[in-house]
Amino acid sequence: MRHLLSVEQLTHADIRQMLDRVAGFKQRRKTHARPLEGQTWAMIFAKSSTRTRVSFEVGIHELGGRPLFLNAADIQLGRGEPIQDTARVLGRMVHGAIIRTYAQRDVEEFARHAGIPTINALTDEEHPCQILTDLFTYEEKRGPIAGRTVAFFGDAACNVATSWLFAAGRLDFALRLAAPPEFQPDPELVRRSGARVVLTEDPRAAACDADLLYTDVWVSMGKEAEETRRLRTLSPYQLNDAVVKCARPDALVMHCLPAYRGKEIDGATFDAHAATVFDQAENRLHTQKAILDWLVRG
Repeated sequence: MRHLLSVEQLTHADIRQMLDRVAGFKQRRKTHARPLEGQTWAMIFAKSSTRTRVSFEVGIHELGGRPLFLNAADIQLGRGEPIQDTARVLGRMVHGAIIRTYAQRDVEEFARHAGIPTINALTDEEHPCQILTDLFTYEEKRGPIAGRTVAFFGDAACNVATSWLFAAGRLDFALRLAAPPEFQPDPELVRRSGARVVLTEDPRAAACDADLLYTDVWVSMGKEAEETRRLRTLSPYQLNDAVVKCARPDALVMHCLPAYRGKEIDGATFDAHAATVFDQAENRLHTQKAILDWLVRG
């Protein structure tokens, strides 16, 4: 049985199989196959969401299935039921599960006990669905990402940056992470990724001749108490025109949203690259369909 729990657990072939399906779902939205016909998929969300929730709900529906949204605070998980007990129950009632929560171990524990395909829709450690979307978006616009250079700015120890690390190791592109020392990734993660990684405190050096510039929010869900310190420490790592000018002339600028203009990206830079960013957001739908198809049809 297949799961999508982390990019680290995927092979090069796994990623390519999913990416190769995305364009077909995008081009044939009204006529593609419906491999979830007659199925119900539970969506257990402990964290708020716009793009992830909507893309999975619409995607499941358009693949023939029925999404069942479960706010974790409204079910017994919110009252302390062990994740393995919830998993054992849902595994007898639904055909798959999509989980957006804090701890990576909860998603992995659910998959271990439920006996149904399980998708990590974001944890504090990884965001695999987002990075698969980003890979597709880059290749849709610029061709194969192998051999290219991706530069990430800001909190390089966040879940999105971690998934980029493992993706770089699987698809053979260079990754530069521009961050202050306290926001750089764990050296053990870098080692495990097998990627060609450059860690730097200089955002312009990271951007030099890069093919893709990427940033994410500086204050992720669950980090609100650190907001003042994070904004102060990360302010030199804003993605702005001065940084963009260091990259290749045809470099893409991407953001997984929501974007806070004037913080991790300035308003003018966001507006100049909004077409790419919102194509990236739309591609969440088509990529989620490819993920679901890969899980159920192999």
